[in-house]
This record gives sequence, structure tokens and C-alpha cells, in this order.
Amino acid sequence: MSFERFLETELDRCTAVLPEWADAIADCASRYSATMHGDFPAWSAAVQQLVAGEDPQTALRALMPWRKGPWALGGLHIDTEWRSDWKWERLKPHFTQLRGARILDVGCGNGYFGWQMLDAGAHFVVGIDPTLLYCMQHLAAVKLLGEANNWVLPLTLEESPHITCFDAVLSMGVLYHRKDPLEHMKHLTACCVPGGTCIVETLIVSGESSLYPQGRYARMRNVSVIPSIRTVEGWMSAAGLHGPRVVDITPITVLEQRTTPWMTFESLPEALDPNDPSRTIEGHPAPVRAIFIATRSDAAAA
Repeated sequence: MSFERFLETELDRCTAVLPEWADAIADCASRYSATMHGDFPAWSAAVQQLVAGEDPQTALRALMPWRKGPWALGGLHIDTEWRSDWKWERLKPHFTQLRGARILDVGCGNGYFGWQMLDAGAHFVVGIDPTLLYCMQHLAAVKLLGEANNWVLPLTLEESPHITCFDAVLSMGVLYHRKDPLEHMKHLTACCVPGGTCIVETLIVSGESSLYPQGRYARMRNVSVIPSIRTVEGWMSAAGLHGPRVVDITPITVLEQRTTPWMTFESLPEALDPNDPSRTIEGHPAPVRAIFIATRSDAAAA
């Protein structure tokens, strides 16, 4: 089987469980190309190696950096930049409507959380992430773990169909990158069925006032706002979500986000003040992340 046929099969399977997105899924096929990213030929060659049953280590290393995980693939332990399993353990006790659920994971990265949600009983998980490398990592995982109702499509939320068809919608690590967070929240709500669950995980600051970094935050260029808890809850309510509540607040340490042999670039340790790890290198409060959960109200669907 060729890479192209393997990709076609995966997109067809996704269309079968989510026919409402058929046109958008069909359009995704053209995004797997060197036009979208110059490294695509190398990435597709790596996945082709896996399709052909060749050495997984060479192929998986060609798909570095690996950020969300960890993974056990092809007999290898992939120690990713993020201990995403720790985040999942913080979320799982509060995500109680997984059995049989149809889930949209916005900004899903390589689809790591999709596998966790399937294991917990979800019917299917469709992840969207415009970073083509993450989509290729997901295809590699599918080839090594086997077909499952978990897909990653190279789309942004703005490009995806705003069709009310998901029992749960997740946005994890996305909100603070949005120039209009309320509009992002409205898009999430629009995709969620009445009575469905919306989960938002984001950086937060303590106190009443949100932080609008001038320049970088923890060496990240594209941070528009780091909101307060009250601000996030206000956005959720304004978007038509009922009962927003914060279920977890966790300071992020260098044990949870760091450089590894599978992600060799600088990470959180280099983003913190070496003399005061409670501050970023720019002098802002160090990263603290919170998980918010709310329910789409019937009024939002009217």
C-alpha cells in the first residue's frame, strides 16, 4: 500500500462516521503536500516506511519533534516534550460523559488525547490542527497502533464546518493564542450539541486582571492574552455555555515540560528566570494552567 492510499483510506473512514464534514474532509487531502510544508516529502517517506513494515525507529525519528505524549510505538518509548498523560489524569475524573460520545478536539496536536478518550469509551474523536507534522505523526501512530475512530485533520477551527454535531468539544492549549478569545469560545459552542460538554484548558493568571504580554511570554511569540479565571468563565457564559467552572489549576514545572531525546529544542527550563523560577525569562508569572468545563445551553442553539 502506498502512503497516498493509506491516507485516502483514513479520510474515507473519517467521512463514514462524520458525513456532516464530508466536503471539509475531502478538501484536507490536498493539504498533504510539499506546497503546505517543504518537509512533507521527508515526512511522507517516513510514514511510507511504516506502511512498508520497515524500521520504525528511523521513521519515527524523521517525524521529530514529538511534543504530546508519551507514546509506545513500534517497540519504542517516545519521551515527548510534554507529559500529556499527567494532564489527562487531571482532566479524566471531571470528564464524565465520554461513553459513546462524539468528540471534537481543537488544536489536538498529534492526537494523543484522542486515544485516551477512545480508551475511556468515546465513540469517535476528530482532532483538528493546522500543523502538518502533527497530522503526519498521527498517521504514523495509526499505522503502528491499528485503525481506530481517532483522526487528526489539518484544519483550523475557523476553517472547519460549524455544524452542531459533537457531544463534547475540547480546546486545550489554544485560547491564549487567539486574538479574539470570545469568538473562539463561540465557535466551540456552535459545534457542541445542546446539553453537550465544552472543555477549555488554558494558561491563566491569578487575580482579577488578565495579562496581555507585550512581546513574548515564556519565549512564545504568539500569546495574545493570559486570562484570569473570572475572565474565562465570563467568555464561556457569553458564548452560551451554562455553569462554567474551573476543575483544576496546576503550575507547570520542568518535570512536565522539558527537552527530551525526541524533542531536542529548548523548552520550559529555558523559558524561566534562572534566578527565580516563579517568573518567566521576560519577568511575567510562570505558567499556570487551568481546566474549565461548561455545558451548552438550549438557548445557545436557538
